[in-house]
Amino acid sequence: MAADDSRGQVETRRAMFAAERRQRILEVMRANGAASLRDLAEAVQSSEVTVRRDLRVLEADGLLNRHHGGATLPGALSREPTYAQKALVASAEKAAIGELAASLVEDGDAIVIGAGTTTQVFAQHLARHNELAVVTNSLLVAQALAAAPRIEVVLTGGTLRGSIHALVGSAAERSVAGLRVRRAFISGNGLTPERGVSTPNMQVASVDRALAAAAEEIVVLADHTKIGLDTMVQTVPTDEIDHLVTDDAAPRDVLDELANRAVRLHVARL
Repeated sequence: MAADDSRGQVETRRAMFAAERRQRILEVMRANGAASLRDLAEAVQSSEVTVRRDLRVLEADGLLNRHHGGATLPGALSREPTYAQKALVASAEKAAIGELAASLVEDGDAIVIGAGTTTQVFAQHLARHNELAVVTNSLLVAQALAAAPRIEVVLTGGTLRGSIHALVGSAAERSVAGLRVRRAFISGNGLTPERGVSTPNMQVASVDRALAAAAEEIVVLADHTKIGLDTMVQTVPTDEIDHLVTDDAAPRDVLDELANRAVRLHVARL
C-alpha cells in the first residue's frame, strides 16, 4: 500500500511539473508570438525532447501551432510583432549576425537595407566603412548611421509604419525603382527552403521586394528563430536569395536544404 502511495505521489509531482512547464512555454509564446525549440528548452530548463512532447500536447489542445524547430501562436503567421517584441528575441544572435553580415560590405559599395531589428544591428557595424551609399526605408537603420561621416544615407519616401519604425507604401516602392546597387540586406519573419523569405504584412513585403529588385545580390539576415518558419506573405523566393547570414542554432537540416538550393551560408558562432 505504501509503495502504491509513493508511486501516486511521484505521478502527481510529474503532472505538476509538466503543467508548470507548459504554462511557462505559453507565457514565452504569448510574449513573442513564436519561439524556437532551443529557446523554449532554455526557458523551462528542460531538454528539447521533453519540450517537443509538451508542444504536441499544447497543439492538441489548440493552444499553439508546431513548426520545424519551434512553434507559433494560433494566428501568429498573419500577425506582425512590434519592434519592442522583436528586439527581445535572440539579441545575442542578432549581434553576431550583424557583425558577420558587415564583412560582406566593402568600402565604396552602394547597398539597400530593409527594416528589422537584425538589420538595425547590422547597420551599427557599418560605421567603420568609408564612402558607403545606403538606401533604406528603416528609420532605425538611418538613425544607426546618422553619426557616420563617410556614409551617405538616403531614406525612401512612404508612410510610416510605427510598429516597426519603417516607411512603406507605393511612395517607398517608387523611390527605389530604377536604382541599381551591389547588395540588398533584408530580414523577415520567416525563411523556408520552399518559399524563401516571408512576412505577415503585405505592405512590408512589397517594399522588401522593391529593395531586393534593386540589387545585384540579395543577402538575408535571419536568426535561428526564423529558420523553418513560414509566415503569410512571400517576400523573396529561395531561388533569388544569394546569401543567408544566420547563427549556429539554426536547424542544420534546413540550412543544408537551403545550401542545396544554391544559397551561400554564413553562420555566426556565438
